[in-house]
Amino acid sequence: MNNTKKVPLWRKTVYGLGTGGGNIFSQIGSAFLLSYYTDTALMGAAAIGTMFVVCRVFDGVSDLLMGAVVDSTHTKWGKARPWLILSGPLTFLGIVLLMHVPISMGASAKLIYAYATYIFMSVVVYTIFGIANTAMLPLMTCDPQDSTLLATFSAVGNNVIGLIAGVLILISGLVNKEIADDDGEMEGGPKANEPTLAQQFPSVMKNRYFWLLLLIGVFSLLMNANAIAAQTYYCSVVLGKAMFMSVLMVAGQFPGIIILLLMPVISERWSKQVFLGIGAVLLIIGFVICGLAGTNTTLVTVGVVIRSLGAGPLLSAVFALVPDVVEYGNWKYGIRSEGLISSAQSIGSKIGMGFGSGMAAWILAAAGYDATLEVQSAATASAIQFDYTYMGAIFGVIILVLVLLTNVEKYRPQIEADMAAKQ
Repeated sequence: MNNTKKVPLWRKTVYGLGTGGGNIFSQIGSAFLLSYYTDTALMGAAAIGTMFVVCRVFDGVSDLLMGAVVDSTHTKWGKARPWLILSGPLTFLGIVLLMHVPISMGASAKLIYAYATYIFMSVVVYTIFGIANTAMLPLMTCDPQDSTLLATFSAVGNNVIGLIAGVLILISGLVNKEIADDDGEMEGGPKANEPTLAQQFPSVMKNRYFWLLLLIGVFSLLMNANAIAAQTYYCSVVLGKAMFMSVLMVAGQFPGIIILLLMPVISERWSKQVFLGIGAVLLIIGFVICGLAGTNTTLVTVGVVIRSLGAGPLLSAVFALVPDVVEYGNWKYGIRSEGLISSAQSIGSKIGMGFGSGMAAWILAAAGYDATLEVQSAATASAIQFDYTYMGAIFGVIILVLVLLTNVEKYRPQIEADMAAKQ
């Protein structure tokens, strides 16, 4: 808490690039993977939806384990940084395997291949990257304003996806350094008074803000992944304009980037909680406008733009809250655990991403979607339209309630005062 060193701008930029590289998988998984499986690999939507959800069971365990691994890692490069470097080449390998389902295989063989490659990419590779990258935030700086800036760069990088994901992660891991002592030197081994995993785990489980971060991550990614997965089918089936998806993708990205660039200025006026609350309200408004638009593409685009402005804070301010939750846990229970608390965002994001894509797939299957038909039924079109619009508004309301409960920032002045007194 007493280390006030600022992270240079160029390192913030590199951190954002690394986030963009790593999250190329989340973009592929949300936007294209379901349609690739159903329309290209010709696999059943219900089976794929179940696969997305089943993998989340393994994800929850792997995230907690990886958080513990980061906390117990002690090298001259730091705690999280070595794992960030490792995730670079693994990301490249995982994405190549994921998007090359052998079409000549039978249905059962294709499903087995999909399970194996998706578990490898989601449970292993993305877990290593997600935990390490998020844990870097409280390990790079203790300054709350600097944490917000780092989270902003991270969120912008998440939207401006790089072409070579592994290289970007590798650069971030090689260049960035963690803070350790006041002299800036990293230690190769654990400190004598460092808490064990058996001490860290109960304190993290008692930290209510850990659970709120996890739930915000769940419903934010559930909303986002479900909408993006349904977008391909919404454009082709409901609007009858498959190529209009490119317009909606742009409308869903750039407004969010703009609001993220304003995050440092906004954070000086409002708390992260207020910023997140405004984002949740904009999400609700945007989804409702899309629902009322019918087949009016102009109104749909307006709704998506508003929705994007609301999603921006959820990609930035939530990550910026991680250092606050780390410091709260240290202050409240006397245990500091960057890795395990960082796993809240990773666990929540993966659960949301899996269930979001799975939900879209299940709705398609329940509504009778058939990729071999040129024209889908009216019932199928109605189900897709509801899923893409009003379902997101429902999730937005849940997110708003969770945000209102996440008031961890109010403890920051007391935490800093108590820490100063101890010093």
